[in-house]
Amino acid sequence: MIQRQVMATPMILISSKLTRPINVFKRFSAKRGLACLCKNLEGRSRYRASSFVSRQRMDVSVVPIQSGSGEYSHSPNPSARYLHSSSNMASPDLSLFTYPNETPFVELDCLAAFNALTDKEKLYAHYLSQASWYGGLIVYVQTSPEAPLIFSLIHKLVTAESVEDLKKTAIESGKATEDDVKALLVYISGILANSGNYKGFGDSKIVPNLPKERLENIILTSAAHKADPKAIETLWNACADKIYSLEHSHQHLGFGDKGTTTYFTPNCTLKDSELVGNFMKKYNLEGYNNRLFKYEDDGKTTYEVRMASVLNQQDDEPFLMKDTIYEGCTFRVTRGDYSGLLELVCQNLEKAKEYASNDLESNMLEQYIKSFRTGSLDAHKSGSTYWIKNKGPVVETYIGFIETYRDPAGMRGEFEGFVAMVNKEMSAKFGTLVAHAESLLKELPWPSTFEKDQFLKPDYTSLDVLTFSGSGIPAGINIPNYDEIRQSEGFKNVSLGNVIPTSFKGFRHQFLSEADVAMMDKFAVTAFEVNVGLHELLGHGSGKLFRKEGDQYNFDVETVINPLTNSKVTSWYEAGDTYDSKFTSLGSAYEECRAECVGLYLSLNQDVLKIFGTEGVEAENVMYTTWLNMLWAGSAKALEMYSPASKKWLQSHSQARYVILQVCLEAGEDFVKVTETEPGKNLLLSVDRSKIKTVGKKAIGDFLVKLQVYKSTGDVKSAQEMFNKYSEVSDDGAYPWARWRSIILAHKQPRQIMVQHNTKVNGNTVEISKYPATAEGFVQSWSERFSSSKVESLLESLWQKDAKYFYAEPPAKLSAAC
Repeated sequence: MIQRQVMATPMILISSKLTRPINVFKRFSAKRGLACLCKNLEGRSRYRASSFVSRQRMDVSVVPIQSGSGEYSHSPNPSARYLHSSSNMASPDLSLFTYPNETPFVELDCLAAFNALTDKEKLYAHYLSQASWYGGLIVYVQTSPEAPLIFSLIHKLVTAESVEDLKKTAIESGKATEDDVKALLVYISGILANSGNYKGFGDSKIVPNLPKERLENIILTSAAHKADPKAIETLWNACADKIYSLEHSHQHLGFGDKGTTTYFTPNCTLKDSELVGNFMKKYNLEGYNNRLFKYEDDGKTTYEVRMASVLNQQDDEPFLMKDTIYEGCTFRVTRGDYSGLLELVCQNLEKAKEYASNDLESNMLEQYIKSFRTGSLDAHKSGSTYWIKNKGPVVETYIGFIETYRDPAGMRGEFEGFVAMVNKEMSAKFGTLVAHAESLLKELPWPSTFEKDQFLKPDYTSLDVLTFSGSGIPAGINIPNYDEIRQSEGFKNVSLGNVIPTSFKGFRHQFLSEADVAMMDKFAVTAFEVNVGLHELLGHGSGKLFRKEGDQYNFDVETVINPLTNSKVTSWYEAGDTYDSKFTSLGSAYEECRAECVGLYLSLNQDVLKIFGTEGVEAENVMYTTWLNMLWAGSAKALEMYSPASKKWLQSHSQARYVILQVCLEAGEDFVKVTETEPGKNLLLSVDRSKIKTVGKKAIGDFLVKLQVYKSTGDVKSAQEMFNKYSEVSDDGAYPWARWRSIILAHKQPRQIMVQHNTKVNGNTVEISKYPATAEGFVQSWSERFSSSKVESLLESLWQKDAKYFYAEPPAKLSAAC
C-alpha cells in the first residue's frame, strides 16, 4: 500500500463542556456548510435541549488532521489507523471499527432453487422479499439516531449514478484516490449489510476507513450532489460528525452514557428498564414491537411505550390502554412507530397473499398485516401459529420484530424478514433428525421432569435464502420466540443451507496445529451443519419452564426435585413472566450457550452423525471437528467481541462460546490447552480428542444441568453468578485472556459480506438478478433493490420525528436550508 499524506485540516469533535473559542469553529463550519449549527452554539454553553435530555455542556475542540496527531495516522497498513478525540483520552484502535478495503465479498447463491419455482411461487417469493426489504429499513431507526440519515445519504449517492461513474468522477477530480473510493464502497457495504452504522455481530460502531475530508470530496463531486446540492449538503452536515465520532458512548450499543441505542431515549437507564418491565408484566404487555421514550417535566416522569404500527393515535381502531399511574409515574401506550415503512410492508404482504398456496399461508399473512397495521402483538402471535402449522412449504418466510439481541434490556425485537426455498436433499436429513428427536432428548443430562411434557415435532427444513433483511444473516433459526407458543404449539427449525458453506469460503483458521487446520478445512462445513441442526432443534427446542398460573402449576410442586439441591423446586415463572422478561440482558447469551452445549453433547451420538452422512473414521473426525470448532471460536474469535474498557461482552454467541471454552479448561486433565507459543505474538489451542467422550462430555453435561435448572426455575440470581464467573476476562493466571486479546486482534480477519439477489416482476413472472461478489456488486444490488422511491424521504421523516429526543441540540430540519 502507498502511504498517504494527509492535509492539516481541522476537525470538529464535540464532547462534554464548551471551552474553546466559537469563532474558530464558525470559520470551519462555514467551509463545511454548518453555519446553522454554529448559530445554535454561538454564545451558549448551557441550554435546555428537551424534556428527554438533561442539562449538559459541550466542548467544541478543534483538532488538526495530520500524521501522528490528527484524526488518522496513516501507515502502509490501513488497519493501523487511529482516531484522536482528545489529548487526555486513549485513542481507540480504528481497526476495530472499520471494514478494511480487503473485506471479502461472497455470493449467496440461490439461482437453482429459485428457478425451480413455478411462476405463482416466484410471485409469492418476490412480494415477500419486497416486504422484507422495506421492513428491514426499520432497523436503521432501531440502531442509532444518525443511521436513517446515513442510509438516505448513501442511497442517494448510489442511485444517482452507477458505481463506475461515481468512482471515475471522484478520481478524475483529483480530490480522491482509487483507495479512497474503495474505502467508501466498503463502508457503504458495511452500513447496508448491517442495516445501520453498528455491526450486527458485535454491536460496535462502523466508521469509514478514509479521512472525513476525503469522503466529503467524493460526496461533493457526485452526480447526486450535482442534481440536488442542497439536499446532499444538508444530509451530510446533519450526520457527518456522528459518522466519525468515537466518543466512548458512541463506540458500542448500550444504555445512556455507556452506549448508543434508539430502543430507549438517552435518559433511560437499566433502572428505568426494570421499572417499565414490571409495569409491562403487570398489564400483560411485551416489548417485542415497541420502544421506550422517557419524559421528565417539573419532577414528574412519563414513560411512553410506543408500539410499531401503521395506525397512529388519531385513528379510530382501538386496542391501546389509557394513561396509567404506576409507581408514581405516568405510563402511556401509543402507536404509529415506523408507520410509513410498515405501510409498504403491508402493501407487499397483501400482494403476496394473492399468490399464497393454501389457507394457512393466507391466514398467516392476514394476521401479520393486522399486527403491523394496528400494533397488536397478539395478531403476530396468531400469524406465527398459522406459520408453524404450515408444514414443508416450498417458499418459506417469517417476518416481524423477532430477535432481542441488540436491545440492551434484551426484550425488544429487531425487525427481520427472510424468504427462502426448500433444499429437499438437506431437509430430508433434518426430517430424520426430527424423527429421532424424542429419543435424543432422553440422552440430555437433566432429569426428565425438566423436559417438556410432550415434544411437539417441528417442521425442520434446510433453505436456500433468496432474501434476508436485518442486521445480519444467521446460519440457522429456531422460531417463534414467544414462550407460550413454543410450549403449546411448537416451533420451526430452519437451517440456511446456502449460508453455511458460503461462510467458510476463503477463511483461515489461526492458533491451530497444521493437522487441526487440515481437519477444519476438510470437515468444518459438515461439522457446522451437525452443530446447527442440533443447536436449533434440540438446543432451543428443549427444556421446560416451570410456571404458576393462579393456584395451578405446570409441574408437580410436591415431587419434582432440583438436582442441584436435592430438594423441592422453590422458584418458577409467575403469571406475566417470560424468559426474556426475567433474564433480560443475560438471556440471549445464556440461551445461546445452552443451545451450543446441547449441540456439543449430542454430537457424540453416532446415530446423529450417521443422519448427516458420516460413519466410522469420518464420523469421528466430524465429531472432533465439531468440538474443535466450538473451542476455537471461544478462544480465537470470541474476544474480538469483548470491550476491555467497559468489561462487557458485545455479542451473545461470542460470550457463549467463550464460556464453553472456560468450562472445558476448568475440567483439567489436559483436555483443552491454550499456550502462548510466541510471546505477545501467537497462541496454540490443542484439544485431546481421546478425552472428548469422557472429560469433555462430563464437563459439558454437568454444566448443562445447571444451565437448564436455572432456566427452568427462573433462578436468575444463580444463573447470573455462574455465567459471570465463566464470562470473566482475566489478565493473569494460566490463561491471561485480557492480555492475549491483543494477540487475537492482531490476527483478526474481516467478516464476509454476502451479496444477495434481487427479483423483479416482468409480466406474469419474476426475473432474478445476480451481482458480482465485490463491493461494487453489493452496492449495485442495493441501488436496484427498491421499487418505491419513498424510502429516503420516509427515513428522513422518521429521523425528524425523533431527533429532538436523541440530540442535545438537534441539527437543523432537513427540509430547511442551513
